Amino acid sequence: MKLLIIAGPPSAGKTCLTKQIVRRFQNEMKIAYLKIDVVKAYEDIELSKEFNIPTKKIYSGDLCPDHAGVMVLEDALDWAQSHRADLFIVESAGLCLRCSPYLNQGLGIIVLSSISGIHAPEKMGAMVSLADIAVVTKIDLVSQAEREVLIQKIKEVHRKVMLFETNALQGTSLNRLYDQITNSPPIDKDTLALRGNPPLGTCTICVGKKEVGWKHHFGVIRKLDGHTAEYLYRGE
Repeated sequence: MKLLIIAGPPSAGKTCLTKQIVRRFQNEMKIAYLKIDVVKAYEDIELSKEFNIPTKKIYSGDLCPDHAGVMVLEDALDWAQSHRADLFIVESAGLCLRCSPYLNQGLGIIVLSSISGIHAPEKMGAMVSLADIAVVTKIDLVSQAEREVLIQKIKEVHRKVMLFETNALQGTSLNRLYDQITNSPPIDKDTLALRGNPPLGTCTICVGKKEVGWKHHFGVIRKLDGHTAEYLYRGE
């Protein structure tokens, strides 16, 4: 089974791209789809109705959506394989810019909107820098000069990323992306691991402590006047 993980900020065009991929491969592969979101999602219903493929969704709730994805992915892979899927597409909510949903196998795609601003790639950290492929959408809404600046910014963040520009609603200029999916090898579920390093550790904010100010917290902490890379540790 091939694995495709699609990430990106809200409204970048992730689901439109997913639909183009499903439309392209639905007669060649059996496809399963998982949507990971925080509170509410309808993409699974849309894809099930439009393409009649098995779909599923999970709400992360109090968890970061990327953390929830790591927790449920093993079960999700079993579910996709139970449907005899040849291609499993996982669409992340894309809300955590410190983490990355990509794995050491399969293809990781970051979807970026042309209208999100030229500095957007620099703000997205591992979601961009660890991706295999960057798909820039809504290219019909900006000038050629703006597109070129955005492309350059992406390359500054991730020099080796494969870049594709498209209007995802029409699916223009995606043939090379389809080739990458076709040529991607199947995954080995027993050796899957995160591609990037997760955050340093669970903090007291993560476990529900509400007080404001570093003096009230334990574990890895930060001060306002500390160096960017300077972390302090309080507690045992």
